Amino acid sequence: METRHLGQPSTPPASPDEAVLDYVPNPRPGALYLVRFTAPEFTSLCPVTGQPDFAHLVIDYAPAETIIESKSLKLFLGSFRSHCGFHEEVTVGIGQRLTSEMKPKWLRIGGYWYPRGGMPIDVFWQSGSPPDGLWLPDQGVQPYRGRG
Repeated sequence: METRHLGQPSTPPASPDEAVLDYVPNPRPGALYLVRFTAPEFTSLCPVTGQPDFAHLVIDYAPAETIIESKSLKLFLGSFRSHCGFHEEVTVGIGQRLTSEMKPKWLRIGGYWYPRGGMPIDVFWQSGSPPDGLWLPDQGVQPYRGRG
């Protein structure tokens, strides 16, 4: 598989729709294992006020034929800095896009959004039931009390 980002200079995409995600062959296609990406400084924009919203994202997936190339994922997540979307649209949309393109055995995303206006909103989505025998660690994000 050809990657467009790994080892190449890359321009940050202007929007999530313009972002190109790269996938490479799973180096252990016969093994059932979990991959976790954590983005503790994720940002997007409120679609009503245009103010920044901040989240701690945790993406867990069990690879099938491919794995996501991390530089392309970082660029994709960074493209949300100028994207207006409600927490639910952003979190679920990231999970659905990764699932539809990568076709993992299973994927879940937790969006732990920091409060604006006094109320944190946590959004969770998964592609279905996890495969039998897959170890699912806790996502490790504390319930809101300053998130730390």
